[in-house]
Order: sequence, then structure tokens, then C-alpha cells
Amino acid sequence: MSVLRSWLERLFGTPAPLPGEPVRNFQVERYLGTWYEVARLDHRFERGLSNVTAEYTLRPDGTLRVVNRGYSEREGRWKEAVGKAYLAGAPDQGYLKVSFFGPFYGAYLVLDLDHEQYRYALIAGPNTEYLWILSRTPYLAVPVLERLVGRAAALGFATRELIRVRHDQPS
Repeated sequence: MSVLRSWLERLFGTPAPLPGEPVRNFQVERYLGTWYEVARLDHRFERGLSNVTAEYTLRPDGTLRVVNRGYSEREGRWKEAVGKAYLAGAPDQGYLKVSFFGPFYGAYLVLDLDHEQYRYALIAGPNTEYLWILSRTPYLAVPVLERLVGRAAALGFATRELIRVRHDQPS
């Protein structure tokens, strides 16, 4: 263990375990592109947003550019957050670190994934307070959505609190 890590653990405590194991056989190149947020747990930085998408593109340095976009009906405008991400685990593991706020990175775990066509994904943050269900289309087939919600519930997420994201593309 490094001296710095040992010092940080003494100062801040031992890091909490992640809410699940990231998928293996993850191919970041196939993950690139636009994803629609189908459902999420509520948190302040997306509160009240509809039509939420996340777009992942490869940057020249090998990291990812992340653009999250959603419509605020209360404000009558689109809101956008641009961040960056990098693979944090093994190259074939769905474990990234993402930052929208300067030097601070948070865990981004791909807990479930359509490995064949990359049509849907179950995403978690560093703990069970952050959960997203993403799809390449604005809506998921009910059996797929139910399976992903069931998987999240089994991992301890408060799935009864999931917000279904509306996609009606305001102008």
C-alpha cells in the first residue's frame, strides 16, 4: 500500500465498497455514442430534467468526452454538462472514473450490459445512491427494464424511487 493511500485512509477512513462488480468483456469503443436515460435515482444535478441523454466520444489522448444533456421545463431551456472519463480498472472492465467538476472523479460502474449489441446498460456511481438505466433508444422493452430493475434491487438500490425519464423532445 502506498504511503499516500495509507495516509488518506487514516484521514478519511477506509473507502466504502463499490455497490457491485463491473462487467467484464467491456469494449469502450462499442460504448461510445449516444445513450438515452430511461430511469434514474433522483439527485440534485439532474433534478427536474427530461429528455436526458449522455454522449460518449473518444478524445485524442485516449480519455472520453462525456456530454450529459437534459431539458428543464421549469427553466424552459436545455442544460448541458461536459465532463471527461477514463477507464479505471482492467481494460476490459466496465469501470470508469468520471469528472464534471475539475479534479474530482467519481466511480462509474457498468453493472449490466447488452454485450451482443450494446443496446442497454445498468450504471451505478460509487454507492447505492446513484443509479441509471441507459438505452440506445428513448425506451426499453418492459422485460428488459424489469430485469435491470430487479438486478439493481438485488444489489441494494432503492428501485421503488426510480424516476422514469420522459422523452418528448421539446423545441
